[in-house]
Amino acid sequence: MDLSLSDEQSSFREIAREFLDKEAVPHRVEWDRREAVDLAIVPKMAELGFFGLTIPEEYGGVGGDYVTYAIGMEELGRADSALRGIVSVSSGLVGKSILSFGTEEQKQELLPRLARAEILGCFGLTEPDIGSDAGNLTSKARRHGDDWVISGQKLFITNGTWADVALVFARTGGEGPRGISAFLVPTDSEGFEAREIKGKLGLRGQATAELFLTDVRVPASAMLGEEGQGFKIAMSSLDKGRIAVAAGCVGIVQGCLETAVDYARTRTQFGRPIGSFQLVQDMIADISLDADAARLLVWRAADLCDRGEKFGVAASKAKLYASEAAVRAANHAIQVYGGSGYIDEYPAAKYLRDARVMTLYEGTSQIQKLLIGRAETGISAFV
Repeated sequence: MDLSLSDEQSSFREIAREFLDKEAVPHRVEWDRREAVDLAIVPKMAELGFFGLTIPEEYGGVGGDYVTYAIGMEELGRADSALRGIVSVSSGLVGKSILSFGTEEQKQELLPRLARAEILGCFGLTEPDIGSDAGNLTSKARRHGDDWVISGQKLFITNGTWADVALVFARTGGEGPRGISAFLVPTDSEGFEAREIKGKLGLRGQATAELFLTDVRVPASAMLGEEGQGFKIAMSSLDKGRIAVAAGCVGIVQGCLETAVDYARTRTQFGRPIGSFQLVQDMIADISLDADAARLLVWRAADLCDRGEKFGVAASKAKLYASEAAVRAANHAIQVYGGSGYIDEYPAAKYLRDARVMTLYEGTSQIQKLLIGRAETGISAFV
């Protein structure tokens, strides 16, 4: 692949960074402390095109390719990963699922509103007892006349209390993945309740919720894709979602590099900048290397997606490497800062707290290794 960016991609990166440095970075500590970003930034992000990336113009988006999308997610991750999550779940996991599997009516009704962030979406897959083993989820949907009636519980749902529409996965048939279907559920439906989860280690500005669905009734037209296709929709969405998560992790690594370098140049000990010490440079070199390696893995996966080629394994490699690199980079940045890195006056501590969950959601690091191992050996380690 050509590793140089086009003029349009470079311009978008510069505009995105300038916007986020002004509108997000000065407020991220406040948002983190109060456990809520200011949602007034959402329409501003939409105006810049964040929510419309890769959504065709005919459906209200701004088009663009997945490399550009990855650039946007990287800049959001560098500024505040809570913002990255809002975008990549609403227009990514939900919007791109509708784009790939929705009826024309569903696309026309929902995609323009998601692209303009007039509404937000959430992705209802994980359950209290079902995380990595998504094929055995227990939420159920039963047919009642022309409607479906959904009951179940979902956990750790990003945008859960902010969303206007929830993409909910529920069992409509027998056991296992083939018995799962997907539904587009308005969150103001009777029987739908979202309770926000507080006290998170990281991503504190992002609304994370537990969803309760008690006999929520939706019309047959609310089903996304065909009956029994839900697991396929979820896995396809997560393949693309892993590109977004990985790109956000690259942003964390890049942010750690920039803040560590700035601090090393200005902080003096023993009469000289700490950046002149060999072991400080060793840590900065490690962060720089991880930034480049993770970014290239992300761009490769995004490029394969743009070309219409298989990209799932590449996305797993990017997500695995970038998420683990983000934790390493944040640890190094805190070490460069010393004691100052342990307080939220500086960004290193927040980067570490935000990075830690990246190794867990949208497929843990261990799940990514099993996916990569299966691709290499042709043998599945999944039961």
